[in-house]
Formats: sequence, structure tokens, C-alpha cells
Amino acid sequence: MALSITARQSLHSPAVQETQARTLHRASPTAANDTATARGAVAFRNVGKTYQSSGRSVQALADISLEISPGSIFGIIGRSGAGKSSLLRTINRLEQPTQGQVLVDEIDIATLDDAQLVDLRRRIGMIFQHFNLLSAKTVYDNIALPLRVAGVAKAQIDIRVRELLALVGLQDKADVYPSRLSGGQKQRVGIARALASGPEILLCDEATSALDPETTHAILQLLRDINRQLGITIILITHEMSVIREIADQVLVLEQGRIVEHGEVWKVFGNPTHAATQALLAPLQHGLPDDLQQSLLNDKPAGRTSRVLQLIYRGADGLEPDFPRIAEALGGKVRLLHGGVDRIQGHTQGQLLIALQSTANAADWTTLTQGPQAIAHDIKELGYLAEPDYLH
Repeated sequence: MALSITARQSLHSPAVQETQARTLHRASPTAANDTATARGAVAFRNVGKTYQSSGRSVQALADISLEISPGSIFGIIGRSGAGKSSLLRTINRLEQPTQGQVLVDEIDIATLDDAQLVDLRRRIGMIFQHFNLLSAKTVYDNIALPLRVAGVAKAQIDIRVRELLALVGLQDKADVYPSRLSGGQKQRVGIARALASGPEILLCDEATSALDPETTHAILQLLRDINRQLGITIILITHEMSVIREIADQVLVLEQGRIVEHGEVWKVFGNPTHAATQALLAPLQHGLPDDLQQSLLNDKPAGRTSRVLQLIYRGADGLEPDFPRIAEALGGKVRLLHGGVDRIQGHTQGQLLIALQSTANAADWTTLTQGPQAIAHDIKELGYLAEPDYLH
């Protein structure tokens, strides 16, 4: 549904910002009884996409079925060639599925005529990895471009562009050309331009891949604020699990065009079941450092030693590291060697590598991973370390 200029002006005015949360209300020019139902829902029904290349068929997507809730932040991740971009581009019909349906607010977008498709694309903003700004136009003109194309009056364009500049923190850059901007500033311009027509859905195509970590964090914070303030559905594709961890509510993992995992971020991160997900998560894991690996012994040596244990936390049941309780349960002195935990959507996840000084024989660690006596979701015995004298 198209967003009227009057609605855009009133909903993005400073007065409204001060008195209530900024929420996008759409008015349909065709519906007789428009409701306040949240807009921005996306659904895929058995979607497949096949390309023809050098006389042969290449399947980019196969049997994709899922739903994306309005107002959510949904991450799509996978390795290069997994089908992420192909799937994203079906949402605004830049790619036409070979089979299946893509629905936006329960409307099969394949049934839209040319005029309706233009309206659909005004409801769906898009930002890109390499910004796609017009180098010969100022920041102001880049943001104003979609409004001018839509035939919006000059005075109304000025109001809207000034609001968007304030939203993305570029009030003082209106007359600057893209060549004078940093990468983060260019992406802020891209975000403002994507929001110009008041979209219900924002597609992010590797939007932070060209940015340094500090700038990436700032851009993700901006996107999170936009989602919370405006209620826009954000769908992003990336190959960086750290981006998904920081911003997304749900994540879809693609491998060779198929869904291999899908769910809440904390659940997928806490207990990845597919090899592709495990590989993508590997850079975030606190593995055994090389110096410890070289010192690790498979068999218990003579002299003073410690047993090396890996304690894994998956985010379920509110279970968190508790060192006094760990030491008591293990029956010995505990020393932290390496590791770390994160909080994802309020759930503690990660792993700790500890050295346990104990004369007890190897135990059945599963008794400490279940029920009220659990100290971790999983415990693995990695080997032994010879202890230096200063620890005794």
C-alpha cells in the first residue's frame, strides 16, 4: 500500500516525535476498510530459483518456505553462493522466482501489474554494500531523488529530507558530495535515501561488509533504532555472524540455496546443528589457544597436574557460569584458562576452559549437565596440563 504524502509529513514531524513513538500508518487508496494491522509481513511459499548459465541450469534457491513477522529484524546468512542475494531480491521482485510464491502482507507479488509493482517498491527500501550514491549529486539531492521521481512537491521534499538528515545524524552534510564522506557517512546517506518514501520493509544487502568494526557497530545501532522507532521490518543478508548476533531477532542459514537452520538467534547460536552454521560460527568461538594446545597432554603425567575441562553454555534454562558452585560441584580448585560468554537476546552463551586441580578420578560429567545440579549445558574433558610450582 502506498504511503500518502500527508501521512508521511505528519508522522515524521518533530511534534509527533516528541509526543509518541514513531509508527508508520499506511492508508490504502484502494481498500475500502483499511485497518491498523501492522504492515511489512513477508512470506515465502516453496520458492525456488533456477538460472540458465552456459546452456545449463543452476539452482540458486530450492523449496524456501518461511514467514517474517512485521516489525522484526530478520537475518539471512550463508557462505558465498548460498543464495542470500537471490532470496532477498525476490522480495521486491528484482528477481522472479522460478517456482513458488513471495507474499508481502499476504499479497502474491507475482500478480501485481506494473503500476502496483511501482507502489510495492516504494514500500520496500533497500541499502547496499557499496552505497550506490550518485557522485555528482550532494547528500541532500541523493536523499531527495526518490521523492522527486515520485513527483513530490519541492516544499514537502525539503521537509522530508531535513528530517531524514536529522534521523541519520548528517544535518551538517546536506551540501557535501559523497567523495568527501567516510564509508559510514555514505551508508547513512544510503539509509536515509531508502527511508525517503516511508517504507514498511527495509532490505539490507551486505550493508556493513565494506565498513570497519567500529563503524559497523554504529550503523547496526542506527538500524536497530530505526526498527524500534518506526516499526519497519528489516531483512538483512550477511556472511558475518557477528552482525546477526548484534541486531537480528531471527536468523535463517542458507547452504546451496536451501534452508539448513532457522529460528531465534540465541537458539541457533547456542546449539548449531548443521555444519554450515558451525563453520560460520567458528570465528566467534573461544577455542583452545595454540600455546595451551601445545601444552595439553592426553595422558595424566607424573607430578602435579590439572584436568582441562570445557564448559559450554547454550543459553537455555537461565544457566550461567557460577565459579564457586562450579568448584564445589567438581570437588577441587578451579582456574580459568580461556574462554568467554556473551548475552544474546537475554541468554548467556559461550564456553569456558578451566583447569581443575583434583585428585578425583575422571567423572561422568553428564551428571553435572542436567537438572538442578547442572553447572553447564555440556562438559568435555580435553586433557591434562602440568602445573607450575608457583600455583601450589
